[in-house]
Amino acid sequence: MRNRSMLILTTAVTAGALTLTACGSRDDKSGAAEKPGEAGNVTVTIGLDAPLTGELSALGLGIKNSADLAVKTANEKSYVKGVTFKLESLDDQAQPSAGQQNATKFVADKTVLGVVGPLNSSVAESMQKVFDDAKLVQVSPANTNPALSQGINWSTGDKKRTYKSYFRTATTDAIQGPFAAQYVYNEAKKTKAFIIDDKKTYGAGLAGTFKGEFEKLGGKVLGTEHINPDTKDFSAVATKVKSSGADVVYYGGEYPAAGPLAKQIKEAGAKVVVVGGDAIYSPEYVKLGGAAATNGDIATSVGAPIESLDSAKEFLANYKAKGYKEAYEAYGGYAYDSTWAIIEAVKKATEGNGGKAPERAKVVEAMQSVSFEGVTGKVSFDEFGDTTNKQLTVYKVEGGAFKPVKSDTFGG
Repeated sequence: MRNRSMLILTTAVTAGALTLTACGSRDDKSGAAEKPGEAGNVTVTIGLDAPLTGELSALGLGIKNSADLAVKTANEKSYVKGVTFKLESLDDQAQPSAGQQNATKFVADKTVLGVVGPLNSSVAESMQKVFDDAKLVQVSPANTNPALSQGINWSTGDKKRTYKSYFRTATTDAIQGPFAAQYVYNEAKKTKAFIIDDKKTYGAGLAGTFKGEFEKLGGKVLGTEHINPDTKDFSAVATKVKSSGADVVYYGGEYPAAGPLAKQIKEAGAKVVVVGGDAIYSPEYVKLGGAAATNGDIATSVGAPIESLDSAKEFLANYKAKGYKEAYEAYGGYAYDSTWAIIEAVKKATEGNGGKAPERAKVVEAMQSVSFEGVTGKVSFDEFGDTTNKQLTVYKVEGGAFKPVKSDTFGG
């Protein structure tokens, strides 16, 4: 799904060969930023774009904090010789127009070498061309709409990568929707669905891939609805769900609307399980819908539960030790890995340039071959810039919290 901070390369070089400190501070007499091809100590600012305010800020702040941790870790380890990393975050408020403005700001600063984010697929659509025209690499920890990487005709098998600068560490809804459908039909034994979406790029796309697989398996779709997520009165659609006789509701959308929607559907008397994707996998969903109303509801999310991964132990310990106020949420591990992927690409491009600051295009080129063991497992990218990690997990609300019930890859 999701969006905010980024990676900016700034280099302080003066006639007196000013040296930057490890924390990126510099003398007031510093001159212009180092230009590509020049040698010297370099400050690389990783730009991050995500919703840091508004209803989706819980997810956005988890992304920001996790990216910040990656930057701090790289600096503490002096991971890239001669380079100090710095995080610069911009708030897109989950709005495409704000995301595009942020992208333009990043591009205008010629010292920026990479961007982490955004959260929302709809925001990513507004940013991709801006970054690609500038040959500025972008790595999202949360976007799941397949068209972002495989083109608008991906569902017909005509997959074409439009933007060479776009990468992501989260797997796509081409896998997530069908994965959820298989679990709902084969294991939860639900055969009659009512499908709702919020008309956004992410939500409508995810609902569509769920519907296709659910019907393929033999499930019946008894009704569909599109809602305005900003309108928190869902009584009309709740009544339709009850009248339909459905035993499951699939919602393509995000937790700010999903929680109240689930609550109102249950209050209307519908005996259903509400199911959604990674954008409802948050404690906020249970908080907004109420523990009683959401009990038994299901969410799928990218990857395996981070708490169960040996590869995530250091991340979890360090996140706690740094004292971040907000939880890392669903995309924390992926935000860390997205940031580290940029750090790896900058490292490759710098080393390939004799230790000198690389051109943006060289960082994009280096990203395609990046491969490392990250927080979420193996991090690498296929020919579309999509992650090669296709793991997904089903979570169920039990006792007022999401608990993992199945982790696997899509078998369809």
